[in-house]
Amino acid sequence: MTEFQTSSIAQLPVIGEAVHQSYPTATLYIVATPIGNVTDITVRALHVLSLVDAVACEDTRNTGNLLTRFGLSRPMIAAHQHNEREVADKLIARLQAGERIALVSDAGTPGVSDPGARIVDAVRAAGLRVVPLPGASAAVTALSASGLVNDQFYFVGFLPAKAKQRETALQKLLTVGATMVFYEAPHRILDCVEALAGVFEPARQVVFARELTKLFEEIHRCPLSEALAWVKADPHREKGEYVVLLEGARAEGDAEEAEAERILHILLAECSVKQAANLTAQITGRKKNALYDRALEIKGQQD
Repeated sequence: MTEFQTSSIAQLPVIGEAVHQSYPTATLYIVATPIGNVTDITVRALHVLSLVDAVACEDTRNTGNLLTRFGLSRPMIAAHQHNEREVADKLIARLQAGERIALVSDAGTPGVSDPGARIVDAVRAAGLRVVPLPGASAAVTALSASGLVNDQFYFVGFLPAKAKQRETALQKLLTVGATMVFYEAPHRILDCVEALAGVFEPARQVVFARELTKLFEEIHRCPLSEALAWVKADPHREKGEYVVLLEGARAEGDAEEAEAERILHILLAECSVKQAANLTAQITGRKKNALYDRALEIKGQQD
């Protein structure tokens, strides 16, 4: 007998409530799956996965392994970013025939930086029911452990892979007051940190949440000025999926400073340090000497 089977939690009547709830037919169920620790799946999710006629999934191998670990076996339909629109028609036909279908991604919540949104849109447009089952989300998990005090967050997801496009995207975020949430792949984490450091003020707080809920989970918070050194300090930090949280811009005076920084970055791409500082001073009314010093710092980071 396992430890769970002997625990008082397993014996609670509430565990059995999942079975007695209503699960209508002709419905698409959006099921969040674990982002690392397999035991983070919900009781309701397990019951729905045992009940549905098929599971539409990002990768049939990954989802097959998940189902097997819980003693489940359901027909699976590949539904990934390259076939979402065409598979949506097939799912709609099956739903219209009265089936229940679960939609899952490889990890976390479908449609949040994962395939699924186009399928849900098509199913809704067809007048069919969509029922979400809440569960694991890397963004919310990281935010809860960050200690960044802010009532708002701005979900960015993955930044562009190309350096110029990445910088352009970040420039547009300079004045965002909410905590910003980025997803990043391990092979691009250094590029991501260098891009953040090249655009945002060095005093901003950044949080790295790596391998969340997994064996080698690591959550680290530091000023942006120390971020690159932290990542480079351990080669293992270039492995594992990341959620990166960046402190938002502060109000009023700080927002004006952020705007001056944004303009300075744009002008430095085309002008000398002196010209960029002079023009930024004319546009913003801020002191030319301080802008010149900041322009030199930016140039130094870029070289």
